[in-house]
Amino acid sequence: MNKTDVLIIGGGPAGSACAWRLKQNGADCLVLDGQAFPRFKPCAGWVTPGLLRDLALTPEDYPPGMVTFRQFDIALHGLRFKMRTHQHAIRRIEFDDFLLRRSGAPVIQHAVKEIRQVNGVYDVDGEYQARWLVGAGGTRCPVCRQLFDAESPRPAGALVVAQEDEFFYPARDERCRLWFLQNGLPGYAWYVPKANGWLNVGVGGMEAQLKANGDTLKRHWNLLVKQLDELGLVRGYEYRPSGHSYYLRRAGVAPSRGNALLAGDAAGLATRDMGEGIHPAVQSGLRAADAILTGGEYTLRGIQGLSLWSLLGLAA
Repeated sequence: MNKTDVLIIGGGPAGSACAWRLKQNGADCLVLDGQAFPRFKPCAGWVTPGLLRDLALTPEDYPPGMVTFRQFDIALHGLRFKMRTHQHAIRRIEFDDFLLRRSGAPVIQHAVKEIRQVNGVYDVDGEYQARWLVGAGGTRCPVCRQLFDAESPRPAGALVVAQEDEFFYPARDERCRLWFLQNGLPGYAWYVPKANGWLNVGVGGMEAQLKANGDTLKRHWNLLVKQLDELGLVRGYEYRPSGHSYYLRRAGVAPSRGNALLAGDAAGLATRDMGEGIHPAVQSGLRAADAILTGGEYTLRGIQGLSLWSLLGLAA
């Protein structure tokens, strides 16, 4: 039996931020993740200056390298304009691995199946025990599914579905482009250059609205591929897109039950306007660690719910 004070399920930004803060303060913790790191993670990979401050990290401290954008090229219902900003872009396969290793926490590859609470201790699959449990395993986090969903199910109307591809494409335009609400898409499409010749393109939208419109995300993916070719942004590439889903921030979420806490996508924290989830995940992971260390309240109040102000460089 592997016993620890805090068991963190999920090694992404929320879990690694939580582990980092705990280890900084001498707490005993263990991270479980079903995948071995580094692992591929589809994501546009926007990183805000506020996130870097929260993690005491600078672009110069990050060996894989990140791209900095000072403006976005935006299309909204045919209206085209440039928006000044200050954002970075990373590859999640690199960023998540870097943060997890930097946390200093021990990591075990283990896909969680059953969680039980016995005499005030959380037991995971009869192999791991801890007094505190942090669910940071993303949209399908087993902690959320087994301990929270029955009393606080996540609303289908808050679910975003996305399809994207990330690939090496050095002959690319270096501008970040965003297309909002095109062709009836209840969301947006993107073109995000990354460091060292990598490129991420994708589409995302509200699943319930797509279904209500008799529409599909696949149609919008095909329209994006066609548009990228027509604009000369991507040509001659055989796409291999992957899909994923996550929940937008919503009111009334109970992020804790006893000594079990939810963080990141497990708590449904992506911003309501842009679906940006990395910074809210990190904020929640740090807060979960602070609540454990101090015995204080774990709350999601104050975690950013909108991306617009940070995109404009006016806030974290």
